[in-house]
Amino acid sequence: MTARINPSILSADFANMQAELGRIAAADFVHVDVMDNHFVPNLTFGQQMVERVQATSPVPLDVHLMIDDPDRWAPGYAEIGAASVTFHLEAAGEPIALARHLREIGARAGVAIKPGTDVDPLLDYLDEFDQILVMTVEPGFGGQSFIPGTMHKLQQLRKKADKAGSAVWLQVDGGIQPGTIEQAAEAGADTFVAGSAVFGQENVEKAIGDLRALAQAHVHGRPGAGMDRAVSASR
Repeated sequence: MTARINPSILSADFANMQAELGRIAAADFVHVDVMDNHFVPNLTFGQQMVERVQATSPVPLDVHLMIDDPDRWAPGYAEIGAASVTFHLEAAGEPIALARHLREIGARAGVAIKPGTDVDPLLDYLDEFDQILVMTVEPGFGGQSFIPGTMHKLQQLRKKADKAGSAVWLQVDGGIQPGTIEQAAEAGADTFVAGSAVFGQENVEKAIGDLRALAQAHVHGRPGAGMDRAVSASR
């Protein structure tokens, strides 16, 4: 299985977004954080901006919704062509129904949990989601330090997924860089969101390749190996 690297545009130069997107053509997805200043104490951009990113990105969009009422708003991001739409378990009223709806529209359905949220409610429903995002920082701001105490959640999810033969992707977001990406991979992650560790480097393509190699050296094999490019950039 190939480890996936999804650079976060929170660390990009917003004034030169098209050029910044062009720099990450070697990535698997571009991670787009949508924040509403309610669910988290920060405001980024909404559907109109994401649609513009969708039109110019050389790789598929991995949209992470840190917003209230995703049951209402998440489908709109799938409808504009985002390859993957992740909402927070803490904010969703009907998470399984929402995930099924996102899949019906044509997007991969992801669910995210904060560092303080128990993973147990998800363990019996892995196949209802295409991706589970374990936040390794408190959501809301980039540049935070990695929280090692979240690794037990990945271990639980990986053990359950492997036992069940589930193809669910396990993603981490927050403080991912050399030195922490290995920890997350060993714990069971296969999909990695990195901000400054990519956009903060002079040679972005090399940074992506180096992170992928570090993760690949520690990531566990599982069902669905080799399917890292399952979502076409032309979606």
